[in-house]
Amino acid sequence: MLIYLSQLLMQLDPQFDVFLSHALRIVLGVLTSLMIMLLLGPYMISYLNKVRLGQFVRSDGPQSHLVKEGTPTMGGILILISISVSTLLWAHLGNRFVWIALLGIWLFGLIGWRDDYAKVTKENSKGMSAKRKFQSQSIAAFIIVLLLYATNQSANDTLLIIPFIKPEIFSFDLRTWHLYPIFAYLVIVGTSNAVNLTDGLDGLAIVPVVMISGALIIFSYVTGIEFWSDRLLFPHIGGAAELSIFCATIVGSGLGFLWFNTHPAQIFMGDIGSLALGAAIGIVAVCVRQELLLIIMGGVFVTEALSVIVQVLSYKLRGKRVFRMAPIHHHFELKGEPEARIVVRFWIITVILVLVALASLKIR
Repeated sequence: MLIYLSQLLMQLDPQFDVFLSHALRIVLGVLTSLMIMLLLGPYMISYLNKVRLGQFVRSDGPQSHLVKEGTPTMGGILILISISVSTLLWAHLGNRFVWIALLGIWLFGLIGWRDDYAKVTKENSKGMSAKRKFQSQSIAAFIIVLLLYATNQSANDTLLIIPFIKPEIFSFDLRTWHLYPIFAYLVIVGTSNAVNLTDGLDGLAIVPVVMISGALIIFSYVTGIEFWSDRLLFPHIGGAAELSIFCATIVGSGLGFLWFNTHPAQIFMGDIGSLALGAAIGIVAVCVRQELLLIIMGGVFVTEALSVIVQVLSYKLRGKRVFRMAPIHHHFELKGEPEARIVVRFWIITVILVLVALASLKIR
């Protein structure tokens, strides 16, 4: 929105073109969303406490979690607001990716809100049925995927890029056999659910989301700016650079949320936040064709999701559990690891994985 204002002001003074810079708008996007979170966070916590929208803890979970009963939840609504306001302020509103990404976080956010609201009204940790939740996610994901597919502008928009390998050596067009919609759907829904499963300890999910979003700022910029995509041998995707602004707002809002979510948490994001943020990084990865790198960077999320799958399959097929409790962070808790130690170690693992992914900028 402010881009259009700066274009008008350029008629008075050409130096206002500084606000057209992606680099400056990335910084301003981070700061704007961060300030919104820090300013409105206390009011949100106070309001949620007042209306008694508190967390319900699993009865079969670690006993240390009982003290978290009643902690305000649904804080994800403030994350979505800060991301949306900051993106609308600093991103180019004529860009298709910006609107698709915003639509995606709100569609998945609404699903998360319905799930959180069901938990509060039922006064338990169950929420929506798994079947209904999955159906809702599938509908939302297919809407996003069809919008992306319908607005594709070149063959680069549907390429499957293999990390650390130059596209001219090997790449695969997912339009072959109509694989693109299926693949993109799996990435978006899978990432959304993986982040949701990870969000079980104070700060455990939000920091990896911030780190991955920070890396996606770089990949969005490189992919969308032809000079850098040619120089670093990335397939150029027109308009993808504006997603760097969107990712920057996720970084800012995530850091602002961590201010209140760090142990012991004053507020939880709830499914409204975790489902939306997972979908957000999944959508960006699909747009900039870095789905496989997302799997690397999101190794913590992948491990959490796989631990649940393994646990369920093992119990159904063998009648035995592999882990003391799934997702796997609860397994470590029940083994006696302090919550803070588990969280920080998962953060460190994510730092390493994000650095590995960033190395692919040059190692190709």
